[in-house]
Amino acid sequence: MAAGRLLLAALGAALGLFASAGKMKIVEEPNTFGLNNPFLPQTNRLQPKMPPSAVSGPAHLFRLAGRCFSFVESTYKYEFCPFHNVTQHEQTFRWNAYSGILGIWHEWEIDNNTFVGMWMREGDSCETKNRETKVHLVCGKSNKLAYVSEPSTCVYSLTFETPLVCHPHSLLVYPTLTEALQRKWDEAEQLLYDELITEQGYKKILKEIFEEAGLLEATEEKEVEKQNKKISLEFETVEKCSKEYKQLSKEIKTLKDLLSRHGIAYKGNSAENSSVEHVAHKLATAVTTALNGSKDDEHLHGDTGIWNAAV
Repeated sequence: MAAGRLLLAALGAALGLFASAGKMKIVEEPNTFGLNNPFLPQTNRLQPKMPPSAVSGPAHLFRLAGRCFSFVESTYKYEFCPFHNVTQHEQTFRWNAYSGILGIWHEWEIDNNTFVGMWMREGDSCETKNRETKVHLVCGKSNKLAYVSEPSTCVYSLTFETPLVCHPHSLLVYPTLTEALQRKWDEAEQLLYDELITEQGYKKILKEIFEEAGLLEATEEKEVEKQNKKISLEFETVEKCSKEYKQLSKEIKTLKDLLSRHGIAYKGNSAENSSVEHVAHKLATAVTTALNGSKDDEHLHGDTGIWNAAV
């Protein structure tokens, strides 16, 4: 009998375990599609289109670099990493839950000597453009991402609260500039006051100052213009122009003397470009060719400036 009771007790315990097992709740981990799912190819993870711009602006805000702040609204989690990027992660169990970049740190928005916002651009593709986000910095008791909205398609607006901007002068632009750029700004102010430049001209000078300071990103056209300016010959003053002219004239005389010593006749064409630079270039070409013996003498008489075997 005792053995029978023990057997029934064991059987009852086993049945109790099976019953409790039927009530076990299965917990699923949040979907991390596109963020850190190891089973996805690397191309499906967050891939920034470009590196962030350099840290710039008020020095007291630099301490925010390297930190990230989160904000959850409905099923979305937003992360703002100052001077780095803004990301969005859908907190659902869908197999294709969205995780993407809403913008990469690009430049400041400046108005009336004040930093009014941080622009995060070149985020993930959105129809025919890329997602971008403007971050507004407002005074608050602690550092936190307080509000997120999408005022227009794929253009987001974030409000970031921080005690670092509570001082009335905390977001002024002028104090962040070097002494040289401050002097340039002062000169522009004086020119505007004396009505020697227009308001439009004044704003153009300020834009150049902010670009030089790294607060604004220069446009692609501006970069090309800068490169062209570096390699082109510019005469900013009459004195500089005169000095360069004399130098080129001296080089032309030296080249002509060199041709004469080798018994080579040279005759320019009045119909062609007769600028000092052009003549100097032609003479240098003629001397090099004559000394190398790579062309016949007939090309040096009444030269049209075109080296062509058919001439």
